Amino acid sequence: MPKLPEQTERISEAEQAVMEALWHRSPLTAQEVCEEVCGPRGWTLATVKTLLSRLVTKQAVTTEPDGKRFLYSPRIERDTYVGGESRRLVDRLFGGRAAPLFAHLAQAEKLSDDDIAEIEALLKELKS
Repeated sequence: MPKLPEQTERISEAEQAVMEALWHRSPLTAQEVCEEVCGPRGWTLATVKTLLSRLVTKQAVTTEPDGKRFLYSPRIERDTYVGGESRRLVDRLFGGRAAPLFAHLAQAEKLSDDDIAEIEALLKELKS
């Protein structure tokens, strides 16, 4: 899958819900996406079609004709999207530095022993 083009608009929270359904399983029809996301959010099929249309315009999703309907697939990998969003968050809120983010999480979120062990393991891995 290609990277999200730099000029692509940001993906909204609602659009991300649609992307999550497509990352989980694709290609999907608009109806199938709705079956995944409409119930918990109180959305209609029309809402999903609007969100899919926006994602196509943003070049985050591709379409493929399938008879009278379209099949939708993500153009970007979830890891690529999460990486970009993480970088924007760190840049915007922590001046581009990850250490203040960890400090904030440690103080505000009361990291569990498992969280701390996982972070320590990641740091050891990065050092080697």
